[in-house]
Amino acid sequence: LQDVVMSCRVSELRVLPGFVGRNKSGRKHELLTEALLESGCIPAIPMKIKELYRRRFSRKILTPSDLSMLHVQAGQLPPGTVAFLSQPIPFLSNIYFISGHKFGIIYSFYLIEPRVFHMFGLVKLSLVSSTNSQRFEEAHFTFALTPQQVQQILTSRDVLPGARCDHTTQVQLRFCLCETSCPQEDYFPPNLFVKVNGKLCPLPGYLPPSKNGAEPQRPNRPVNITPLARLSATVPNTIVVNWSSEFGRNYSLSAYLVKELAAGASKLRAKGIRNPDHSRALIKEKLTADPDSEVATTSLRVSLLCPLGKMRLTVPCRAVTCTHLQCFDAALYLQMNEKKPTWTCPVCDKVAPYDHLIIDGLFMEILNSCTDCDEIQFMEDGSWCPMRPKKEKPEVCQTSAFSGIEG
Repeated sequence: LQDVVMSCRVSELRVLPGFVGRNKSGRKHELLTEALLESGCIPAIPMKIKELYRRRFSRKILTPSDLSMLHVQAGQLPPGTVAFLSQPIPFLSNIYFISGHKFGIIYSFYLIEPRVFHMFGLVKLSLVSSTNSQRFEEAHFTFALTPQQVQQILTSRDVLPGARCDHTTQVQLRFCLCETSCPQEDYFPPNLFVKVNGKLCPLPGYLPPSKNGAEPQRPNRPVNITPLARLSATVPNTIVVNWSSEFGRNYSLSAYLVKELAAGASKLRAKGIRNPDHSRALIKEKLTADPDSEVATTSLRVSLLCPLGKMRLTVPCRAVTCTHLQCFDAALYLQMNEKKPTWTCPVCDKVAPYDHLIIDGLFMEILNSCTDCDEIQFMEDGSWCPMRPKKEKPEVCQTSAFSGIEG
């Protein structure tokens, strides 16, 4: 791809920034550098580069009208030009995105979504990187709600104790690192300030530092901006973001219309219980003798107590990505993540999002048939037996009888 970019003419290089709404002027070496950087960040750019290459070497001469057709904004692309824009979420055609930022729009599907929310895009994932050597940066964004979305928010209003009101359908703002190599978690830029429609948006409070001298940090999570949003289909909403620039580190911002979904254990049950044979196969795999090992494991002990609450399991679950047999209680795990969403397995400390949780059918059978013990032992063939504590015989303390009286 780099060789193709290097062979492009200036007129073709100017097509690429115009394709995503950026400044098309500049010298050839500047346009080359920008094209190479964009090709690694914006999925649509490599496709456009290949398209230009095919046009150039298909013995078809590009006319001025052909080039003018390429200078379209990202929101005006012909159907099918870019795969991920040809089938947008239905209401996105009514959403307006205006960026006063030099870097324009960057699309990405790499932001991790909270598993208890159903999400719709209002402002697509957009770069908010440093534009110069200034210490503080500022970026402007605008979005509008459709009449249907306004109605969804208004009808979801819920009055809470203390005359406070909340909405189960919300407009949420999210930040993450601009990194496309892997899925990204929420991550706030340093010294972040957000204004929505001219009003300062409250952000999560700083956590107390874990050790002396450490900088206090905010818990990274979505920000509910519904109370500051204009619930109108005719008046747009503005977002102004200020943050401290960091050399070599860029950030992305997005806004979503979300609907809070109940993530109770009953919904997890509705997904179905995993066949017990899956766990039996995992047990046999773990207890299969390794020919290279001198020590063979013939049994495996597992607790029936939840590692979170130290209480007996009621709905045993774990993530499909977990390799251990130990389960945790689904109801308690969901309750804890409702208050503080970390979605981390309490057994192996790996990511265990809601969509990856399964209820273990074998453990359900064991809990129903064995009610008087808190630990079991699995055998090589997948069978199990309860591990009940042995009753200790009470010690009988014998006292020696004294005859006579000390004088």
